[in-house]
Amino acid sequence: MSEKISLEVIGMSCTSCAASIEKALNKVDGVKSAKVDYPSKKATVELAEPVPGEKLIQIIKDTGYDAFLADESDKKAQIEEQHLKREKNRLIAAWLITLPLTVKMFAHMGFGYMLFSHRAELLIDLFFSFIVIFVIGYPVIVTTIKSFAKLSFSMDSLIGIGTIAAYSTGLLNYFGVDIESFAIVGAMIMAINFIGNYMKELATGRASQAIKQLLELGAKEAHRLLPDGSTEDVPVDSLQLSDIVLVKPGEKIPVDGVVVKGESSVDESIATGESIPVDKQKGDAVIGATVNQQGALQIQVEKLGKDTFLSQIIKMVEDAQGSKVPIQAFADRVTAVFVPIVMAMAVLTFAFWFFFPDFAAGIAANFSTIIPWINLDRGKISMALFASIATIVIACPCALGLATPTALMVGMGKGAMAGILIRNGEAIQTAQEIDTVVFDKTGTITEGKPTVRSINIHDHDYEQEFLQVLSSVEASSEHPLAKAITDYAAEQNIKAVNVEKFQALSGKGLEALVKGRKIHVGSPKYFGTLDIDFSVMAELIQAEQEKGHTVILLADTEQFKGYVAIADAVKVDSKTALSDLHALGIKTIMLTGDNRRAAQAIAAEVGIDKVEAELLPEDKIAVVKRLQAEGSIVAMVGDGINDAPSLKQANVGISIGTGTDIAIEAADITLVSGSLSGVVKAIRLSKATFRKIRQNLFWAFFYNVVAIPLAVFGLLHPVIAELAMAFSSVNVVVNSLRLKREKI
Repeated sequence: MSEKISLEVIGMSCTSCAASIEKALNKVDGVKSAKVDYPSKKATVELAEPVPGEKLIQIIKDTGYDAFLADESDKKAQIEEQHLKREKNRLIAAWLITLPLTVKMFAHMGFGYMLFSHRAELLIDLFFSFIVIFVIGYPVIVTTIKSFAKLSFSMDSLIGIGTIAAYSTGLLNYFGVDIESFAIVGAMIMAINFIGNYMKELATGRASQAIKQLLELGAKEAHRLLPDGSTEDVPVDSLQLSDIVLVKPGEKIPVDGVVVKGESSVDESIATGESIPVDKQKGDAVIGATVNQQGALQIQVEKLGKDTFLSQIIKMVEDAQGSKVPIQAFADRVTAVFVPIVMAMAVLTFAFWFFFPDFAAGIAANFSTIIPWINLDRGKISMALFASIATIVIACPCALGLATPTALMVGMGKGAMAGILIRNGEAIQTAQEIDTVVFDKTGTITEGKPTVRSINIHDHDYEQEFLQVLSSVEASSEHPLAKAITDYAAEQNIKAVNVEKFQALSGKGLEALVKGRKIHVGSPKYFGTLDIDFSVMAELIQAEQEKGHTVILLADTEQFKGYVAIADAVKVDSKTALSDLHALGIKTIMLTGDNRRAAQAIAAEVGIDKVEAELLPEDKIAVVKRLQAEGSIVAMVGDGINDAPSLKQANVGISIGTGTDIAIEAADITLVSGSLSGVVKAIRLSKATFRKIRQNLFWAFFYNVVAIPLAVFGLLHPVIAELAMAFSSVNVVVNSLRLKREKI
């Protein structure tokens, strides 16, 4: 099994930066594959042979960025905060210098106002613009130089080339070349770039808040019980397996464990998305970061660190947010070749204005009355540089590269907070296309355990005794249905009485003496062999059996007294969830190994469109394959080991979080709570996420399609181009953040 190393990357300004790092890492001997995700600032490197993490970090640094091992998570927040502070300081410093230069430039352009001679003013422009571009903007310039050395270009490369080209015009002018100085324009481009970078850092930081919020959910301290019964407050990180911790009402449960003493209700909404507290007593499992609400609980530690439920969720969300979706492949291909194409376009733009100045100027002249910065008196070299610099700056692929990953990051984070864990990006794209949902029955639509559905007593004088006698006899039985009866009796606060001469007749029923009277408990078939007449309720019993219920009769001293009907209870929200799926135009099918009669009864109760019963696991796969062959996009929802093959076969596998680990591992999406409403939410989330992705891609493409021709024909000022580029990138991230407000 190949080793994976995760790295946190600092200093990226867009997805083309991530592509440059990815390209450099993939060239390293021993690296099988490298994937760098800009929104999460994470690099995942899969190794074919051992490679030191320090070597990979150095490769990233050589590309112009900073990095550290993801395992050093305690550093992450501090380093990110320092980076954001540096970006803010650069922004402030750049504008403290650039703003006066800008005012001076517009004063000269608008009113011909000059403080000093042309040569002296040009020297001032060159000096202060040098500080902005080459001192404050040093990281951008270094990245640009390194990108040429490695022939791997990014957005910083375009900014660097544009500002250096603009600054060079000032130098040429100073030494006597007949060309207009755009030195201040170069400083403005760099300063505006810092605005865009800082805003993107803030916005993408908000986009990745789901992980930060999850990390902050855990308790920091725990009350560890000592052998003498006293407690000591210790950091959660210092707890050991089998330690017992005390959790008081209102406190967060610090670890995953099991209740060894106490009873309470626990708010598990952070894990399941369900707001109703869950009752807990001795033997029940609890999840770290959930909130104890009422009584004190003593909990034995069962999982620590990366094995805890919360850590697993965080890892799953991080992996999913860093994964790519099919729709992103096209944007990535475009982004990968965009920078060289932009540079080629800039060269062609320069050549167009240099070799065909009259034709180019003729086009620009048509707009000179409405666009104030068009100045055809500049000369052909100045106009050629003006247009080519604007082309370099405006055509940055940043917005295009951000369109998909930022929406995915927000969408998957929103899903995690709602108890919907998405394992990979492809699943969230496919989920929006689902037209058929296939359900397992037991444990998925139903609770997966038998419960008493009805009681019907023939002898009304026996009503007070019926459930007590029945539960007392069943208490001695090991049959699964016996527990359903005894649990129901306990809920009704009915106490069992003494039972004598208990006998379980395999496959038939039970016999015992209760209060000196002989009691028979069993199926209608068993009662038929005893010649006990239950014809008075035969029609009711038959109706129960037609619903798929198991009927258990009771007789006292050979006299039929009544029956209970037992069935696997339907989950409380199954009917609503299926109704919501139908409202979305989705067909529903139930696949089960249960008998057809029971399956059809459940299907009728919840509103399933079609039932296929008495199936083996391989039969379920065959049904899914058949539906796919017919052109359906199929989601399979299941919880058991026997569902795992079908979950893998389906276009999207959705596992119930309360099910088996194998089913969860086989699925693309896990519903932590086990509630079927999560299926509806997952599909709605997918649709909402992809609505944002399409909006982002449209505006990214539209912006370039409109803006690039304007730049080529000299109609776009380089400063306006840089402002528009920065705005488009921030707009994409902010639009993705609106997904947080979508109702699913």
